[in-house]
Amino acid sequence: MPTHIEWCSIALRLALTAIASAAIGSIAGDHNRPVGLRTTMFVAVAAAISRIRANLLLPIAGKSAGSFVTLDLMRLPLGILLGMGFLGADAIVRRNDLVQGVTSAAMLWFVTVMGLCFGAGQLGLGLSAMTLALFVL
Repeated sequence: MPTHIEWCSIALRLALTAIASAAIGSIAGDHNRPVGLRTTMFVAVAAAISRIRANLLLPIAGKSAGSFVTLDLMRLPLGILLGMGFLGADAIVRRNDLVQGVTSAAMLWFVTVMGLCFGAGQLGLGLSAMTLALFVL
């Protein structure tokens, strides 16, 4: 993984994330799901930004000579995934024998992972994820 990211690469990653999440969110919104265009875009782009931020911190990762602190850059994306799991769980509602929101929760988590892929520069994986999500939806 490169330790320096050019601004054109950052712009490409964010643009692809926005386009992919907009495609997924617009289809979900057409099916009257509680999670639609804006939500999927916010989640995916936020995940991509957090991953880009982690990549930008790579040159200073590790432990300095006189420090007890080690910078663990994977905690940021891991924290994002964990947080989205909690938010997704909040989207699931049970009414009598009917459970709603499971697909919306799964979609939130999915677009988070897709955003992390784009943010990390794994554009092929992110585009593959988008294609799969569009097929599933």
